Amino acid sequence: MTPLSNPLPGSPPPPSLRERADHYSKLMRLDKPIGTLLLLWPTFWALWLSSHGHPDWLVVGIFSLGTFLMRSAGCVINDFADRDFDPHVARTRQRPLAAGKVTTKETLALFVALVIVSFVLILPLQNWLVIELSFAALFLAASYPFTKRFFAIPQAYLGIAFGFGIPMAYAAQINSVPAEAWWLLLANIFWAVAYDTEYAMVDRPDDLKIGIKTSAITFGRYDVAAVMFCYAVTFGLIGWVGYGEHLGAFFYAGLAVAAGMAVYHWTLIRDRAGPPCFKAFMHNNWLGAAVFAGIALDLFFSDRGF
Repeated sequence: MTPLSNPLPGSPPPPSLRERADHYSKLMRLDKPIGTLLLLWPTFWALWLSSHGHPDWLVVGIFSLGTFLMRSAGCVINDFADRDFDPHVARTRQRPLAAGKVTTKETLALFVALVIVSFVLILPLQNWLVIELSFAALFLAASYPFTKRFFAIPQAYLGIAFGFGIPMAYAAQINSVPAEAWWLLLANIFWAVAYDTEYAMVDRPDDLKIGIKTSAITFGRYDVAAVMFCYAVTFGLIGWVGYGEHLGAFFYAGLAVAAGMAVYHWTLIRDRAGPPCFKAFMHNNWLGAAVFAGIALDLFFSDRGF
């Protein structure tokens, strides 16, 4: 009798440790850091605004690593939720779970491990408000993938999940969550609808076939106009927060650069072609960075009397 530890005759050999690690890294999207950056910029906006340009660097480090871990966890649970859909979409059919390279048990185990490490990471802050908010953040991250079954615009829910580092950052810095944090979170919701609609425009034909709901499908022929409207609201809300914080020229210059990038995105998505729409989505990293640069530079120079 063939020992249980050996593969059956004719069956492929079990994956090596290196191959398994590669599957896990792709499950976590380590090869695609754009998602982490789209979470990180709003968190940095909040860390700098809440500290008036003087963030606690331990908090910055914890939130940076925590953002990476929770984005990875979100990708893992997303693939679990979409395991019956991804094999039917050209862009996702080679993902490890969809391609049968990892099991559902492995996927869930990896998700749990990432969540536990993320939770342990915030314990040194000894901040109960941050801990309480972390449970809400976990619920949002874990539940978002399932909203594509019944929400007409699941991207709005994604914006809450992607932006929940904002109230957590305020809680970590000042042990409270003032109104400006929620306005900033609302801005992030509109930003997420904008960039993730660009992303969804790429997959619209496949999503229509398999019955997943997305903003690109809901907006229909008004998709481009909706994206630009969401960008406008985003900049309006961020500008309102900056005005309330008495930010000056550098802040508004950063916001103007970001708005110029949004106009560039319009030139990419107006024909609704897949590759340019995806390029616009990816370019949002620079939009978020421009807003952060404006905030950070304004606080830096205003602190020095400029």
